[in-house]
Amino acid sequence: MQKSVYSIVLSDDVVSAIDRLAYTKCTSRSNMINQILAEYVSYVTPEKRLSDIFTRMAATIDSVDQLQVMLGASDTMMSIKSALSYKYNPTVRYSVELYKSDPALGELRISLRTQSAGLIALMNDFYARWDQVEREQLSREVRSSVRDGKYARLLDKPENADGDALADALVAYVETMDSAMKGYFSDRRNGVEPTARIRAYYQQYESKSPVLL
Repeated sequence: MQKSVYSIVLSDDVVSAIDRLAYTKCTSRSNMINQILAEYVSYVTPEKRLSDIFTRMAATIDSVDQLQVMLGASDTMMSIKSALSYKYNPTVRYSVELYKSDPALGELRISLRTQSAGLIALMNDFYARWDQVEREQLSREVRSSVRDGKYARLLDKPENADGDALADALVAYVETMDSAMKGYFSDRRNGVEPTARIRAYYQQYESKSPVLL
């Protein structure tokens, strides 16, 4: 959405109230005024659309035991954490970035703080298996990358999906991947080939989620 600079005269008291509201919303004065005016004329801005998606995601994640929303999110990003059942229980971080205007919906990035070469190798192996299963199940290109135990995937924008459907799809995808990751580490500990479990989780996600990313 194109933006321009306009000269308007506002009451100092009004601006002070807007500044206080902007502070509570972790946004700028200009963006706060833009949101207020947009709501008044019933116009949904890209910022409002993303905010509504993240709000619904946070409410849904509250009911998911294994996931927790991290503080400090921006207007375009939400971070979610989960504990991995491995030495010292490292925290896996899922960062969901949504684009305001782009053919793609956004990007999912996954990382964890570790210097363990063994854990990094296991994460790389899991991501490779996940990618293989996903490409086989979707029968289409999945734009993703794996490097040093970190994963990034471009999220396709489904047609005719509203904000609530997108929020539900994003949570379902992260929850499925997190469950598959935990299952992978459990299988590796027990000497079981893990790809079958990853595929089972993904097929369950496909059957239950009306929107696939």
